[in-house]
Amino acid sequence: MKKVEVLGPGCARCVKLAEVAEKALNELGVEYQLEKVTEMDRIVGYGVMATPALVVDGKVVLSGRVPSLEECRKLLG
Repeated sequence: MKKVEVLGPGCARCVKLAEVAEKALNELGVEYQLEKVTEMDRIVGYGVMATPALVVDGKVVLSGRVPSLEECRKLLG
């Protein structure tokens, strides 16, 4: 099971990243746990300075933008 976290304060881009990630995960057919992390201390703990950010199994794979669905599938696949 993949653990996926969307880091950000809940802004529109953060919401969009969560939507794109969830759609990509469903298309890939993988089991996953998706968590939206809004606490700044946890976000900074990952070393992220620009949100939104995407974390997969504890590793930051993207920050500062919302990827296309295709790119998100590659990041999560």
